[in-house]
Parts: sequence; C-alpha cells; structure tokens
Amino acid sequence: MKYYSIAIDGPSSSGKSTAAKAIAKKLGFTYIDTGAMYRAITLKALNLKIEDLGNENNYAFIKDTKLEFVDGKMYMDGVDVSKEIREQDVVKNVSLVSSLRYVREELVALQRKFAEVTNVCMDGRDIGTNVLKNATLKVFLIADVRVRAERRYLEQLEKGSTMTLDEVLKDLERRDYFDSHRELNPLKKAEDAIEIDSSSMTIEEVQEKIITLFKEFKHE
Repeated sequence: MKYYSIAIDGPSSSGKSTAAKAIAKKLGFTYIDTGAMYRAITLKALNLKIEDLGNENNYAFIKDTKLEFVDGKMYMDGVDVSKEIREQDVVKNVSLVSSLRYVREELVALQRKFAEVTNVCMDGRDIGTNVLKNATLKVFLIADVRVRAERRYLEQLEKGSTMTLDEVLKDLERRDYFDSHRELNPLKKAEDAIEIDSSSMTIEEVQEKIITLFKEFKHE
C-alpha cells in the first residue's frame, strides 16, 4: 500500500504546526509534531536533573522512552505531557537538545517509522531535507520575524506568560540563528520544497493552499 506524506518546515511561529495539525485532520492523516517529540525529550532530561544538556552521552534514556501521539496529544511513557512541553524551561533548551546528533538520529528513526505505516503530515526544521526526503509534498513556511513574534506573544499572553513582545522577538531571533546555523541538519529550504510566506495570510488560507498543492502533487 502506498502512503502519502506532507513535510512542512519553517522557523518558529511561522504557523507550520497549526497548519499541519488542521491539514492532517481534513485529509484524515496522522499529524506528527516532531517539535513536540524533541520538547518531550528535553522535558525528560530536565526532569532527570541532567546538568549538561549539551552532552549527547546523557541521552541513553531515549532508548527506553516511549513517544506516541493520541488524539493530537503528546504522550511520553504513557503520560500526557502536551502542556508540560510548552513550559518556558523546555522552550529555552529544546534548540540545544535537538541539535545533538544522537538525539536527532533516534527521533528521526522513529519519525520515519511513523511514515512507513500511515499517511502523515509532519512539521519541523528538517523534514523535507532529512527526515522525509521523498515526501509527496514539501512546504517551507515562512513569515516575517516581527509577525511571528506578535503571534507567539499573543499565544504566551493567553497562557499567562509575562514575557514582553521585545523579549519574545529576541528569543525568536536567537532560535532562528541557532536552528539555521547548527552543524547537523540545519533549518533550510529543501530544493524541491515550495515556499509559502504566511505573513499576510490567514490560517485557513495557508491550509487551503497546502491542501491544493498536495492534491496536485499526489497525482503527478
């Protein structure tokens, strides 16, 4: 049986997770939030009180960690950690943890297994360039950094965050630089990916654009 896959890459707060989740639901695909997987591992490392988060030798626990998606929620070792992985300590450290070769190799292998057994819509930083190189459709979703900062700021505000817009902007710029300059599979557009700038688009417009593209690519 042939399975289809949609790979959506892009910087933080470009809207890729929101789009991927909605697209998966509309198409009846499984949504794989790769960022949530890296955040879950970061959360576990913090819970284990690992002091040197930059040492990949400290992540042997991944082998014994069960990650799964149930009804759109992230479960780790049978526990719903969807809220915990969005906390500030995790957000601040996930770029470092996700840059480690061992961590990436383990989670990429798991992500590929998901795509082998079902239709998937997957978003992250290197889905089209590394994880799913033969994806049915590859999208590189971008947006102006100021627009992304405003989106993130409003999201955080609703959750009770006290971060200012300027702090959110600086944090995004830091993450953008880190993600695009890391040695292993940095954030970049795949050669065969279609770039979509969501700066002036609604969430619905982004979704419809990607679904239309998928239907075209599916029949090629």
